[in-house]
Amino acid sequence: MACDAQSPTQPATDTSCPQVVAALGARFDDIQASEFRGQTRVVVPRDSFLAVMRFLRDEQQFDMLVDITCVDYLHYRGAEHRFGLVYLLLGTRHGKRLTVRVYLDEPDLVVPSVVSLWRAADWLEREVWDMFGIRFEGHPNLRRILLPEEFTAHPLRKDYPLQGRGERHNFPVLRRGAS
Repeated sequence: MACDAQSPTQPATDTSCPQVVAALGARFDDIQASEFRGQTRVVVPRDSFLAVMRFLRDEQQFDMLVDITCVDYLHYRGAEHRFGLVYLLLGTRHGKRLTVRVYLDEPDLVVPSVVSLWRAADWLEREVWDMFGIRFEGHPNLRRILLPEEFTAHPLRKDYPLQGRGERHNFPVLRRGAS
């Protein structure tokens, strides 16, 4: 088991996982780990990202992908990278949680898809593509999920204008009778 098991009658109060960090460090190079208030976070290089995620699922029993999101660090003071992809994992057997982060910089905003590991990644990766423009290599159906395909920008990027770029004027107006 990846972490100490919690009693099924008592909720898990400490979700940290030092055993997982030790196993990752022994198996992969350049893994950075930190812990804050009982939550473990690891930063993974893009080159070993898919192998690390497979290791976490298969050998460390993180069987549930809770969420994928992205952070644009464009105006963050002291930031070294433009984007940070954040994956939230849960081991349902041991009740531990892990945050996995991978950093990306322009112009190479491509990371391997984890749909083959967790089916839940399908729509989550599509949302990150739609809002931030991060491409997921190997995704079975990477297309917009929230915005129309004709939309050319990614509105959650920090360099996207607050008033938009006039995209709403480029789409046909649907009248009540035509909808």
